[in-house]
Amino acid sequence: MNPSQPAKSKGRVSLSNVAALLIATAFAGQLLGFLRTKLVNGNFPLTGPHSTDAYFAAFSIPDFFFFTLAAGALGVAFMPVLSDHFHRGDRRGVWELSASLMNLLAIIMAVVAVIIIIFAEPLIKHVVAPGLSPAQLHTAATIMRFLAFNPLLFTISGILTSVQQTMGRFFFFAIAPLFYNLSIILSIFAFKHNIGLVGLGVGALIGGILQLLIVTLGLWKSGFRWQPGINWKSADFHIILRNLPPRSLDQGVDQVENIVETHIASGLGAGSISNYNNAFVLSTAPILLIGTAISTAAFPRLNARLSQGRPDLFRRDFLMVLRAMIWISAPLVVVCFFGRGYLARLIYSKGNVQIATIFGFLTLAIFFRIIYTIISRWFYAQKDTKTPLFVSLFTIALNIFLAVTLARPSAYGVAGLALAQSIVAAVEVFILAVIMLLRDHQLFDNYFWSGVWRIISVTGFSVIAAFVMISLYPLGIHDRGIFTLGSKLFFIAAVTFGVHMSVSALFDLEEMRPVINRIKKIALKPVKIEL
Repeated sequence: MNPSQPAKSKGRVSLSNVAALLIATAFAGQLLGFLRTKLVNGNFPLTGPHSTDAYFAAFSIPDFFFFTLAAGALGVAFMPVLSDHFHRGDRRGVWELSASLMNLLAIIMAVVAVIIIIFAEPLIKHVVAPGLSPAQLHTAATIMRFLAFNPLLFTISGILTSVQQTMGRFFFFAIAPLFYNLSIILSIFAFKHNIGLVGLGVGALIGGILQLLIVTLGLWKSGFRWQPGINWKSADFHIILRNLPPRSLDQGVDQVENIVETHIASGLGAGSISNYNNAFVLSTAPILLIGTAISTAAFPRLNARLSQGRPDLFRRDFLMVLRAMIWISAPLVVVCFFGRGYLARLIYSKGNVQIATIFGFLTLAIFFRIIYTIISRWFYAQKDTKTPLFVSLFTIALNIFLAVTLARPSAYGVAGLALAQSIVAAVEVFILAVIMLLRDHQLFDNYFWSGVWRIISVTGFSVIAAFVMISLYPLGIHDRGIFTLGSKLFFIAAVTFGVHMSVSALFDLEEMRPVINRIKKIALKPVKIEL
């Protein structure tokens, strides 16, 4: 095989097209996730033995293992090494490394599944949510047992999608999570009148299986062959194993943070776990839509630049993506803050002021979490997973201290958890940015800061636009339903983004130029008329 062939093949993959695919599917996934949470709220009570508190608490421990290994850890620790092999034309090495890692982690996650099944009830009672009633505890433990094998399924899916992304294949990776949410949504209606809330655990297990099957389809005609055994002699396998624990721990401490927050919320009154999780679901949507989608699309390109020995292009591409993410996320955060009441009532149709308050405090965290997704990949592309870990260890300690302090009933209550999140997200990005600048003094140059300052200036007009629209379309006490709330929120968002883009064009921001060129291409494209 010609060594240049893989690079040429990857070169045909447009970053903008990949980002568009991932954003579109992430948007669909977030809509389904939003619908899933809304339907859970609408079909099960906020309080009582079968309350949604039990449902949200049940996911904490399985999600800890899922996010620790499958949701990002594999990609950033695994893909840079795969990229080196792929650009050398060594597909056999790609298959061997993938199979070895899959076999090792499958054994580990199978053991984890057994532990969750056996110790589900004490984990809920003593670790996650000690404030649940005995009936809620039993329901949560039963759901958790159904979720026990999902970390295993997600881990295998994560390895297979890492291989596909390295090869420039994104379609099946992008659509697979949709089937997970669809399965849980269908389980609401299938099991509501028989096994009730426990049926959501069944739906999640089926969804995990479906997601893995869809991901497997993405390997069609790739030449991938699973091999039994683990190649302990491979030097690159040892590199992956060294890089994986720091990133896994980095992801894991974030989930420890989630478990601590659930633990604290369980002692703040009935419904507090559900209210916080509803607001958190709202906050994760823009992070996944903008941050994860764009940074995931950009990560193979960043890896390729370093594999090609072009740190100058690596720096250029990184700054281009970072500025674009700041430009896109700024008006999004503005809409989230001013539209927090509309969003809270959309996800919980009976109306819940506490969800809106919590989400309002989370809006700052949304912005910095989006920025974190690409900043962290600056380190991961250079095979440095330890620095983000050390920073996360510091910030998790800070977050726990702030959460305990700010979430006291005499302080901000459950909203204090959100305030702590925002403070910590800002601190984490600031620390990583300082480290980046110390390592590369030319990284954040005057041209970059000039662009950021102009984006901030443009965002000021977006704030004014959102405020005016909120005044014109206020949230009425009797406003209910997707059409009423959705139409108001749509007009607010449309005008805010319209002003943001218009002023960006006036300021001649480079992030706006591709949009203008695309509009010109569509508007001025000649139409062939057959006579």
